[in-house]
Amino acid sequence: QESLESKYKEELEDNFGILFNQLYTMTNMPIKRFADFLYRRDELKDYMDLLVRNFNADTTKNLMCLNTISICYDGKIFDCDFNQQLGYGIGSSEAYEGGMTVFDVNSFNLQDIPIKNDNHCFGCTAGMGSS
Repeated sequence: QESLESKYKEELEDNFGILFNQLYTMTNMPIKRFADFLYRRDELKDYMDLLVRNFNADTTKNLMCLNTISICYDGKIFDCDFNQQLGYGIGSSEAYEGGMTVFDVNSFNLQDIPIKNDNHCFGCTAGMGSS
């Protein structure tokens, strides 16, 4: 990432007069529109292979799904923004079916509930991570 940051600093300053301290990069998650785009171009398998090949176990200690929840407008609770987009609610094994809401819990100690994992999770664990 250091070489990428150096190149961005050079290009943005030279071409636009923009200075910045640190570059943060994020992985495009292979879900929804981006997954559809890759699928239509017959590139989804290659993209997933790239994420899997770049899996970095060190990223798993700081994933957002370990300490952050997302709450939908209707009160449904999700362990990750991406799981929310896919409809994987906490406490449900099916997309868009059931799941816990803020009205179902007396406490937000959700540590005993397993985090929903799927192929898109490789997006947060590839390279330097995305969470």
